[in-house]
Amino acid sequence: MTELSIDNDKELIAGCLKNDATCQKRLYNLYAPKMYTVCLRYAHNQDEAKDFLQDGFIRVFRALESFRFSGSFEGWMRRIFVNTALEELRKKGRLSTYDNIENKEIADHGNRALNSLQMTDILKEIQKLPDGYRTVFNLYVLDGYQHNEIAKMLGISESTSKTQLRKARLSLQNRLTELKTN
Repeated sequence: MTELSIDNDKELIAGCLKNDATCQKRLYNLYAPKMYTVCLRYAHNQDEAKDFLQDGFIRVFRALESFRFSGSFEGWMRRIFVNTALEELRKKGRLSTYDNIENKEIADHGNRALNSLQMTDILKEIQKLPDGYRTVFNLYVLDGYQHNEIAKMLGISESTSKTQLRKARLSLQNRLTELKTN
């Protein structure tokens, strides 16, 4: 399925706001695969990602009337799903910082390992990162937030965000290099 045009989005959203179950199901079916991928990046496992997905869609349907068509509907939804995942991680006390990975230089072969691995392998390794590292990595690298935005979202300093990203990258490069050599 492809993203709807703005006119089709308006019609679909209007139907959802009228509690039309067909429109709600269509919206879910259209966007669930993409939003599940977003949730999976923040979750430890598939079950947790499914919980984030369910909670995110509940929030989307509750907030639907606030969408003003001033930007991408998918982008608006993505922000809700990211915030849902972050709130759930925060509730579980899993958004702390981690300093237990030794700082060391990674050889150039780490980048070559990335080029030959499958995306599923990379996502699995991202899921294994400590919550703090994984969250900042996802927000910065995959969702395009800047460090000042991440700092506000997570209640940390910009320097902590930068440090978490650096440590996440180092850890991920180490893991992917090991995976490639095995």
